[in-house]
Amino acid sequence: MSVISRDLRALVEEQLKYTLCVSLNKATNGDVFNAVALAVRYFQQDQFLGSQARQRAEKKKRVYYLSMEFLLGQSLRNNLMNMNLLNDMRQAVNELGFDFDNILDEEPDAALGNGGLGRLAACFIDSMATLDIAASGHGIKYEYGLFRQSFQNEQQIEHPDDWHSMHSPWLVEHHTQPMLIPIGGYIEHADDVNGNYNPMWLGWNTIVGIPNDYFVSGYRGSTTNKLRLYSAVASNSFNIHIFNRGDYIKAVSEKIASENISKILYPSDEILTGKELRLTQEYFLVACTLRDIFREYAETEADISLLPQHVAIQLNDTHPALAVVELMRMLVDEYSLPWPQAWEITQKTCAYTNHTLMPEALETWPVALFEKLLPRHLQIIFEINHRFLDDVATRWPDRPHLLTSLSLFAGDKDKHIRMANLAIVGSHCVNGVAMLHSELIKTHLVPDFYFITPEKFINQTNGVTPRRWLQQANPNLAAFLNQQLGARWPTDLHLLRQLEKKADDAGVVDQIRAIKFKNKSALSQIVSQHYGVTLDPMAMFDCQVKRIHEYKRQLLNILHVIALYLDIKENGKTIAPKVHLFAGKAAPGYRMAKLIIQLINTVAKKINSDPRIAGQLKVVFLEDYKVSLAESIIPATDLSEQISTAGTEASGTSNMKFALNGALTIGTYDGANIEIREAVGKDNFYLFGATAEEITKSRREGNNNLLYHHGNPQIAHIVDALISGVFTPDHDLFAPLHHMLTAADNYCHLLDFESYCQTQQQAMADFEHPRQWHRKALLNISRMGEFSSDRTIQGYAKDIWGINC
Repeated sequence: MSVISRDLRALVEEQLKYTLCVSLNKATNGDVFNAVALAVRYFQQDQFLGSQARQRAEKKKRVYYLSMEFLLGQSLRNNLMNMNLLNDMRQAVNELGFDFDNILDEEPDAALGNGGLGRLAACFIDSMATLDIAASGHGIKYEYGLFRQSFQNEQQIEHPDDWHSMHSPWLVEHHTQPMLIPIGGYIEHADDVNGNYNPMWLGWNTIVGIPNDYFVSGYRGSTTNKLRLYSAVASNSFNIHIFNRGDYIKAVSEKIASENISKILYPSDEILTGKELRLTQEYFLVACTLRDIFREYAETEADISLLPQHVAIQLNDTHPALAVVELMRMLVDEYSLPWPQAWEITQKTCAYTNHTLMPEALETWPVALFEKLLPRHLQIIFEINHRFLDDVATRWPDRPHLLTSLSLFAGDKDKHIRMANLAIVGSHCVNGVAMLHSELIKTHLVPDFYFITPEKFINQTNGVTPRRWLQQANPNLAAFLNQQLGARWPTDLHLLRQLEKKADDAGVVDQIRAIKFKNKSALSQIVSQHYGVTLDPMAMFDCQVKRIHEYKRQLLNILHVIALYLDIKENGKTIAPKVHLFAGKAAPGYRMAKLIIQLINTVAKKINSDPRIAGQLKVVFLEDYKVSLAESIIPATDLSEQISTAGTEASGTSNMKFALNGALTIGTYDGANIEIREAVGKDNFYLFGATAEEITKSRREGNNNLLYHHGNPQIAHIVDALISGVFTPDHDLFAPLHHMLTAADNYCHLLDFESYCQTQQQAMADFEHPRQWHRKALLNISRMGEFSSDRTIQGYAKDIWGINC
């Protein structure tokens, strides 16, 4: 036993005894997990305090990354790997008489995010620590995540996702740093002693924000940063006077209402109370963060006018856009700066990342709701808009339409605030997250903003951390890379390029094939245990895992599966063994997405129980998709489905994770697919479907569903299977999907269907030549060095934050 392992064992035993008060002979796996995590945190805290002191001494510019989501997944293995303690801790735990892998399985996924937005934020904070950037992530400590997903009668059922946030061993709560956040109230219009207008925000209630720190260890370095998560509590536990009058429920209502703010990720905003809670969450996040920023700034600097030189605020989507307004409020109201100076500081400090091309997905908030919750902020937004539009009118008097398109407000009677417009106006830089996305922002989403300030708009293509998504998720491939490239590739992913010269080495290609087979066997065992479905690891594993949405086109995928099934059943066709795997959650109120899940499960039930299909086709929808499940699916995938309607996906990051792990991509000319195809080579990417320009033209001309009505009886037969009784005797169940496809196919499923099926057929034919297929897989891996989140963060640092790293 090494000295380090012996010390770790002693530390774990100490945590069991003195922190958890559990004797070793009575400790459960859960107890040991908590003790191990606390032991790891012991080292993290030491490194964190050292990092903070060093960063202050070096006067490093500090980045504050604001996001409503941080989809962290499990942390123990990742932290141990980054700190180079994994093998020693494994030995220490095994010496204590416990199975280390069972201990790892005890950790729940931290339910602090939903999908790609939150996972990207998690990759970014990992890279910022690895690159020794003085940075902190800022979010909300949700007690409950989005939801746990299960299936009943093929339908999605939502359950509360209590991820143990109240007693997570990773979080350090700071009750001594409460933040008092005003909300509600009214504005009293008054003048100051000099006769200048001086509005007073009065009558507000107070929410108390309590910071909780989650430490983020850089890979094999000395830097540990923090993710700061805020929980909400009431300023008073309960109203004693109301309690004494006997109304016990009302006495604690304020406490309940306040704590609801950090209760659940993304409350439904279909009703007014949900909208109010959602807006309160967004304000709570930025108000807490701004107080942290000013407190930390005051520890080293006195001149507030120098804030942009020392602080960068990055807005991850529009959810934290209120940071622009709260920063202005604090500078004007609390620091008494003149408006022009405060506005210059705000714009130079803030930057905004856009993540959507769909106008309907851009946040807007009713003015009436703002007036109720944030009356002073509404005043400031009106003033920002007034000054901004006056400037536009002065500079472009011949373009009056700009005053409408650029306004921070939309509508006449029922006015709404456009949060994207607010974020753009209040930032010095606006970035998209893939080359096509960034161009479409400029040409389609906000062309008038690009016209007046073209210098603001840049691109920063997304990336993923290779520590989590290759080294941790795929240890078999990681061991192969260590053998071939040495140990530096996790922080220098461009070293993968050296593999390209091995592409014609049959022995090396066979190693890639053996690694994939081992990973597929492991996933097959999980599917067998949880779903009772036996998968053949020799079959092609075709996987689509992501949030369920019409634009991501899981429906196109299952239509192709239906086509295969009908061809086998009705025409006697035989195909090489193929497995279609799906995973992802539909928003609880998104009826069509939930119906797509039900269709996939219904089709899977029929296919998997049909003896005529045995050995050829299997379909499984894996429930409750999360980071830890993705870490099993992605390394086992042969064909990665990235099939969004061209012009709708901002970037995507699952496409990067799959390709990095040796899956070939079948995808549209959309998001980061374009850059991945350029990187890996067109011969190693299965491209299909219309381009964004062709999609726009088809929508304009109304041709999206002509193949059903006039062009192709085979397509009509496949689509009609949704209502013909082939899969369910209830002919009306999937009628809404049938109607969508045949009447208003906005996401162009049928327009792309023939191209998709032909490309699938080519991929299936190629897969029957294993050595050639895995040679392509090796080339995919070798050419994915550009898609590390380290490279992305280096771009943000240089082009947006003004930091050298």
